[in-house]
Order: sequence, then structure tokens, then C-alpha cells
Amino acid sequence: MPDRLNQPLGGNQMPRFGGPATMMRLPTKKSAAGLDACFVGVPFDIGASNRAGTRFGPRQIRAESCLIRPYNMATRAAPFDSLQVADIGDVAINTYSISKSMRIIERAYAAILRHGCIPLTLGGDHTIALPILRAMKKQHGPLGMVHVDAHADINDTMFGERITHGTPFRRAVEEGLLDGKRVVQIGLRGTGYAAEDFDWSRDQGFRVVQAEECWYKSLAPLMVEVRKKVGKGPVYLSFDIDGLDPSCAPGTGTPEIGGLTLSQGIEVIRGCRGLKIVGCDLVEVSPPYDPSGNTALNAANLLYEMLCILPGVTYRT
Repeated sequence: MPDRLNQPLGGNQMPRFGGPATMMRLPTKKSAAGLDACFVGVPFDIGASNRAGTRFGPRQIRAESCLIRPYNMATRAAPFDSLQVADIGDVAINTYSISKSMRIIERAYAAILRHGCIPLTLGGDHTIALPILRAMKKQHGPLGMVHVDAHADINDTMFGERITHGTPFRRAVEEGLLDGKRVVQIGLRGTGYAAEDFDWSRDQGFRVVQAEECWYKSLAPLMVEVRKKVGKGPVYLSFDIDGLDPSCAPGTGTPEIGGLTLSQGIEVIRGCRGLKIVGCDLVEVSPPYDPSGNTALNAANLLYEMLCILPGVTYRT
């Protein structure tokens, strides 16, 4: 443990509209060496099928994160009291090539994981989950996953392409990156092309929680079931902001009505406390469709909640 743990720059040290444009105004590092957890951006949206703009997501999430203070008043989590955390910047993806970007992202995450650091990713569209999971599997073996999304992202192809933001979890299953018996998808909804659209997930052993199962209730009881389902092995948390209803997250590429409330999204993340979380992402924030900044603000706070449930976090009693 280093002598001094990094702390976010406080609002009484520097006005929140000033200071470094990093996640929570944390110090920057060029690599994950010496870190327990890191925030890393992947400004990628060439896998998106509808509205583009998620390449600007990491920058806007960082901007809105300046409002977040270090202690979680609800859960008593004090992540900066026990974890060394920094912002290591963005992965330099290839703007013109999905295939080359997949290799770049996988190599970048392999380097992070070699340092024993847990990455918290600012997306970017959901295509990026595939290379991240490829790197994770080499380090941890097949993963369990808690996946919040309006969409299952299990298409075989989109316009004939096998790697897009709608296909990552089919590829992940085919490549043995996920243990289907330890995967839960929460918030799936909307219209489809066939009645069986979500059944491929179920056929792999996934627990599929459609949005209608979540309406008008706390998700705390569901998360008891989720923790039992994913068990004690390594778990990846993937949160597409369109899992939330467009009323609280309009700035995204493929919005669907009838989604989770923001408080339900927080309940899902807090309900993952105690799991062996080895990585997290927050994807599909599209600032051009987020004129108020609320979507990015919500994303920044959800990423902070993810930090608060990582193994090794101190909780004040």
C-alpha cells in the first residue's frame, strides 16, 4: 500500500468548474502500475447502429464527474481511503477500423490487468465489451456477468458484420469468455423482430430479467437472487446507459421506453457488493443527444457507485 492514496480534488480547494478534466478530478497516470483501480476511457462509436456520438462519452462523463465527492453518504463506502485510484486516460482506438480497434483495446486492457488493477471503463459504444472480455478471460478465465441494458446484444450479425454494439455477448459466449450459468441480464425490453429474440440468452443459461419484471418495485430482492446466480467467481459488470428509461437518460443511441429508474440502476450496482468484481463499464452515453448533461451526470455517478462496490473498499461504520 503506498504511503499516500490519491484523492479527488475537493471543491474547497478548487472551484468545481476548474481544475483537471479527469474523472472526479483525480490525478492522471500513464499506466495502471501501482493502482488498485483505474478509470479509463474508450472513445469508440463506429460499432453503433443508430445515433452516433458515444465517442464523446468519456470526455463528457469526466466533465460531469466534477460534482462527485469522495464519500458515499448512503452506503458509507470510502473508496479513496483504501484503494489507489487514478485516471489513466483514453485508449487510442483506430477511428476507421473496428477490427484494428478490437486488437488495440484488448492489448490496452491486458496491460491494465497485468498490474492487478481493476478497470472502470467510460464508453464508447457496447462493442468495446468484447475486447475487454477477451483480455479478462486470459487473466481470470470465463466470467460471470451482470449486464444492465435495454437490449440483449446477442445478435449474430448486423448488416452482415459479426462485431458491432449489438453482437458482443453472442461472440463472448462463442469464444468461451462468459460462463452462461453465471450471467444475468436486467432491463431488456422494447420491440423486436421475433418472439424469441431474448430466448437465445436463456438457452445459454442466462437469467433474463425483462424490464416489466422491474416496474414499480425495489430491485434489492432481485439482487439477492443475482448474487446467488453469479456466485463467488470473477464477475464483470456491464452497464449500458439505455438500460435506464429515456426520461432520465435521453443521451444515448438506441433509447427504449419503459426502462429502469435511476434509483433501480443504483440498486443493481449496490446489490453487486460482495461479488468478485474484476471490471466494470458504463457505455453508450452520447453527448450530442444529452443537451442538459443529465445522462453524463448520471453515468458519472453510476461509475462512482461501481468504484464503491469493488473488493477492498473501506466502509465507515
